Amino acid sequence: MKHLNIGILAHVDAGKTTLSEGMLFRSGSIKKMGRVDNKDAFLDTFELERARGITIFSKQAELEYGEVSITLLDTPGHVDFSAEMERTLQVLDYAVLVVSGADGVQGHTRTLWHLLEKYDIPVFVFVNKMDQNGTDKEMLMHDLQKRLNNSCINFMADKNGSTSESFYENIALCDENLLGRFLENGKIEDDDITRMISARKIFPCYFGAALRLDGVDELLAGIEKYSCQKLMLEEFGARVFKIVRDEQGNRLTYMKITGGSLKVKSQLSNLKNFQNADVENVWEEKVNQIRIYSGEKFTAVNEVGKGYICAVTGLSQTFPGQGFGIEEDFDQPFIRPMLTYKIELPSGCDPAVMLPKLRLLEEEEPELHIVWDEKLQEIQTQIMGEIQIEILKSLILERFGLEVGFGKGNILYRETIANEVEGVGHFEPLRHYAEVHLNMKPGESESGLVFESDCSEDILDRNWQRLILSHLREKDHAGVLTGAPVTDMKITLVSGRAHQKHTEGGDFRQAVYRAVRHGLMQAESVLLEPYYEFLLEVPENTIGRAMNDIEKMKGTFELAGTKDGMTMLSGSVPVVNMRGYHTEVVAYTKGFGRLFCSYKGYGVCHNALEVISASEYDPDRDTENPSGSVFCANGSGFTVSWETVKDYMHLPFVLKENVKEEQEEKEDVRTHRSVMDEWIDDEEIDAIMKQTFYANSSEKTGVRRRTVVRRKIQDYSDEHVGSSVYKRLAVSKEKYLLVDGYNIIFAWDELKELAKVGIDAARGRLLDIMSNYQGVRNCTLIVVFDAYKIKGHETEVVQYNNISIVYTKQDETADQYIERFAYENEEKYSITVATSDGLEQMIIRGIGCRIISARELETEIIDINQKIIHDFRAGQEQHRNLIADAVPKEMKEGNRGNNK
Repeated sequence: MKHLNIGILAHVDAGKTTLSEGMLFRSGSIKKMGRVDNKDAFLDTFELERARGITIFSKQAELEYGEVSITLLDTPGHVDFSAEMERTLQVLDYAVLVVSGADGVQGHTRTLWHLLEKYDIPVFVFVNKMDQNGTDKEMLMHDLQKRLNNSCINFMADKNGSTSESFYENIALCDENLLGRFLENGKIEDDDITRMISARKIFPCYFGAALRLDGVDELLAGIEKYSCQKLMLEEFGARVFKIVRDEQGNRLTYMKITGGSLKVKSQLSNLKNFQNADVENVWEEKVNQIRIYSGEKFTAVNEVGKGYICAVTGLSQTFPGQGFGIEEDFDQPFIRPMLTYKIELPSGCDPAVMLPKLRLLEEEEPELHIVWDEKLQEIQTQIMGEIQIEILKSLILERFGLEVGFGKGNILYRETIANEVEGVGHFEPLRHYAEVHLNMKPGESESGLVFESDCSEDILDRNWQRLILSHLREKDHAGVLTGAPVTDMKITLVSGRAHQKHTEGGDFRQAVYRAVRHGLMQAESVLLEPYYEFLLEVPENTIGRAMNDIEKMKGTFELAGTKDGMTMLSGSVPVVNMRGYHTEVVAYTKGFGRLFCSYKGYGVCHNALEVISASEYDPDRDTENPSGSVFCANGSGFTVSWETVKDYMHLPFVLKENVKEEQEEKEDVRTHRSVMDEWIDDEEIDAIMKQTFYANSSEKTGVRRRTVVRRKIQDYSDEHVGSSVYKRLAVSKEKYLLVDGYNIIFAWDELKELAKVGIDAARGRLLDIMSNYQGVRNCTLIVVFDAYKIKGHETEVVQYNNISIVYTKQDETADQYIERFAYENEEKYSITVATSDGLEQMIIRGIGCRIISARELETEIIDINQKIIHDFRAGQEQHRNLIADAVPKEMKEGNRGNNK
């Protein structure tokens, strides 16, 4: 009998736990099918879960169906507990993804799909709640293929009837080799289908209603027929994915045996079979008991074989993600905490006493990430969302009898780098020695930290190399902008040196930490913030408000469809700006609106300079994360700062060009170019002004005096490099587009002709065009008009749709306003100015901003409009939606009568 570990995953409220109950009931594992709303579900074993009606902790149950035995793992569906779900993925053979037939593929469903792809897990899809009104199997099948994978195939088609050939053809189209055999034989063997599912080339889909047990037997039969057990090695290996405590307080380590077998009284150790290890942290412990759980009950066994999941007692040092034997430690999870809160302890509770207790909870829920802030003298926790706060409060009260509070939550930022550097670390106080060279490169978004070695064993022994990689993994490395953890980076060991007599394991820890920090101090750092992927459903009459809100939140969106008077927007937005927005949606839609958010990942921070300034973090004063190195001379150690450490290193640098010298060279070129561009003598100004044709008709009668803007060149000499945060900041600034209104009007033929009829009409047409353009350009757009001749007029700013209009004050032209704005804000924003005024263009370029001419702007807008029309028509052609289909029957009949 083959054995499989199968996880049940879903967006919250899709019916995941109900399906688990149905599978257990139909297999005979339980005699009565429980219900979530009745608070008697077999797998909702915690009181908190029964009370809230959601799954908080992953649980397992054992069942047998035909020729397959299954360890079923029910995982949390709520996004706040995604880390718990993700840890479970690492021990699965197959997954069942549950999709609500009433809601279709939702945001978190797609997140789950990407995770299943990341962990290379074959998937069976079960579309639940098909008994609800409005569900359409064909439309749902189309939704699955469009939003998940085109290889989703309906496996409930009648293969023995008229649809048999169509069913096999759909499978064959997913594999070229299989297609050839199908064309010859007109059939596909079950073994080929099994292989295709295991290789994630096809995804079987089943439809039903778990509460009524519809489709459950078909799903179980499909799993039995089209699944296979993967081959495993005879050498011992195990993966830890969860730590919990039972009712008696025993610490349970949940693990999957991936090779060989595990017996009671076996010795497990974190020593990875290398000799020169850091012996301070090596441990070895004995397995006291092995348990196979099913719901709340367990069976104690003496031995468990490969492929099975068990809970082990007697281990006190294990952690989720740890590997034993042939298994390496897991990579860090994709879904990570986004918020940090201060834990407010009751009066008289000593933080020193409470902190070790909270560490016990952290073992069970690593995503809580309990932190002691020495500077603020407070305990903090890092979590995914606010529902976790309620759960954490309940757990602390239940476990320790204390009622705690939580302060205002803050966003957890992260940092990465934008260029390649070589970080070096040297640790050589008296009778110690270690040197490490690391190549540090930017990684793919959401790739986390990737560590590897590309160092010859002739240079550094393999045992030391493995120890260095272990030290790289063992801590969160702090960035240099705000001190936030670094991520999305590949760090490669490229060189190093040990001393045969004086090197100890702890020496390489110091050298590694300093090498990472040294690299970060050189690199162009980028501040990252978490983003939500959202689906917003609002009544049609409030869609303008919704779009405007998303733009103000610095988010992006697209229309996701309309149905029954409701319009849907989908997109992404920074988490910090979306917090609390659900309440606003309910208010302005009078309770009809719905907002669904799921974790998208980390992206470039939209207000990085503001966040960095508020953090007041100085990397040079962070004594816990030193960037310099320690060398030895005349029998004593001395410290060398990171700027000059390259001159002291014993090993040559691996990178051919020193990054710092290259950056200084670029600064010299930039400074030289800026001086050449920006200094214009008075004669040249007069010559340019005589040749300039001013588009603003009111200005053609005279020549205006201008002030030449001479931008201050910042000093980036060596003495400032170490302390300048902004020197190391590579971030996409907020984009601004300033439009010289009358210049554009008299430069565009359409608007120029309209101005002859009335300047107000031309101005209104320009504003409408700019409003549409802003929706595509996704920037802060300001149109500036001259009002300088109006006596006593003050600068007036008016909001028009999604853009701003500025009417200048008395004695200030639009050009002067734009120049002043650009000069004052160039460092803060990425500014582009739209004008065809030649002198204005030169001055703006001298300030350091971008220029787009009136003709270039017009061409870009025309191209964008044509693309929108093309995409719209293509979408209409694909979906074949006719405008007439949306017209009420009464209106059609009324029109016919009028035509007569």
